[in-house]
Amino acid sequence: MTIFERFERPQPLGSGLILQPTGLAVLDGLGLGDELATLGTRIERLHGTESASGRIVLDVHYRPLGAYSRGIGLHRATLFDALHRAVLAAGISVVSGATITDAPLASGRRWLDMGGRKEGPFDLVVDATGARSPLRGHARYPVSPRPLAYGAVWATVPWVEAGFDAHALTQRYRKARVMIGVLPIGRREMGGPALAAFFWSLTPETYPAFVARGFQAFRDDVLSHWPEVAPHLSHISDFDALTLARYAHGTMRLPAGEGIVFIGDSAHTTSPQLGQGANMALLDAAALVTALTRSAFVGEALQRYSRLRRWHVRLYQWASRTLTPFYQSDGNLYPLLRDVLLSGVAHVPPVPWLLAALVAGQLIDPLKSLDLAEG
Repeated sequence: MTIFERFERPQPLGSGLILQPTGLAVLDGLGLGDELATLGTRIERLHGTESASGRIVLDVHYRPLGAYSRGIGLHRATLFDALHRAVLAAGISVVSGATITDAPLASGRRWLDMGGRKEGPFDLVVDATGARSPLRGHARYPVSPRPLAYGAVWATVPWVEAGFDAHALTQRYRKARVMIGVLPIGRREMGGPALAAFFWSLTPETYPAFVARGFQAFRDDVLSHWPEVAPHLSHISDFDALTLARYAHGTMRLPAGEGIVFIGDSAHTTSPQLGQGANMALLDAAALVTALTRSAFVGEALQRYSRLRRWHVRLYQWASRTLTPFYQSDGNLYPLLRDVLLSGVAHVPPVPWLLAALVAGQLIDPLKSLDLAEG
């Protein structure tokens, strides 16, 4: 087995994420769950209010799923480091500085093309290159993800607890055009400082104008909606501290081709509104291992892998596509419906359980058919 990494030095991209019970089950199976839970921050609820009215428009607790159900707020680099150490400990070869442009098929096996340099042949190529994968054309039913109107700028800042719930993702909205969030993401190392992910929603096409207005105008905009976030914002001094994230939506009908399989954002990409991205990728990896273990041939394994992930992926892709406009969109109808309907039914059974199960990735249990401790 060989991992090909496009960076010269293996490294992650991005700021914070929430490990849901599904992703944690996969990491527990790898022996990494306890370490990451210790470094991360326990997340018990997702809470958001409309900045003008103060109306609660997001209020999801994990407790309807059981006393021990929770998410873990984590820096992406913390997750990456744990997985990278596990790869090295397992003696898996890592080739860095490998920008893969194609994976041609020859005599039933795949080669990797890296701008003229070739590696292979391989019985199976696992494409985990993400939403902008150059290899999607080798899928049996290729798909080109559709760019979404809204993205976000992100930053990692020191965690400041004053006025904030230390175990919650907290957000502020102005209709659906403005979304601001603070997520506690634990520590990068034992004894290190507590951190938070800060994000501000925007349309990527307006990013040049956003920067042209100047950093002080951005600060003023944020504080006009959410004055209490000033201590976190004080650690962001210029636009260099912010990373622009663009989102797209697309789902492969069959995340495989001859001698190639797609996992994570390569197979299904969408808005991070439900916080499922890293968890879905971990579930994909676990399902692929299960399929390979239970199958006699690679082709049979890829069919089994597709079956194992089909309905869970489709449900969450549909849910993300449906719910995103209520929190990131132009216009007034979606946020009006959100504010009225959610306030009216959020605490009426069985809605609290349904919302918790949706956020936890367990509206359909993806663990039953995988070789994990929970199933």
